[in-house]
Amino acid sequence: MPGLTGCSSASSLAVYKTGVVNKRLQVPVNLFSSSAVQIVRPAGWYYDIAVEKKENNTYKALLMQCTHQSNQLTVTGSGFTCSLHGSQFDKDGNVRKGPAEEALTHYKVYKQNDYLIIEVPTTP
Repeated sequence: MPGLTGCSSASSLAVYKTGVVNKRLQVPVNLFSSSAVQIVRPAGWYYDIAVEKKENNTYKALLMQCTHQSNQLTVTGSGFTCSLHGSQFDKDGNVRKGPAEEALTHYKVYKQNDYLIIEVPTTP
């Protein structure tokens, strides 16, 4: 996620809060005019979702939940890190350093009018 460079944590990025309706999140596309990366916080969820606008105008959504022991992840300059046991994930959600062995959860994202639709389970 190119927009992650220089970010020390998710708290340095704006957080867009929204509800889950019919297992979907709606995120206004215009949020990405100021930054290619947005943090989305679904109502009632413990974990945030990192959404990136790619250069070809497609989008990627990753659940910020460590696949080792379900800790909330922090955004770093090159991806994500877990403060619990030190697992690190690259900007695409792949494991760079364990103890985590599985990549981050990806969600399907598509554009509908002026919104991104992110398909999610009821709760992670």
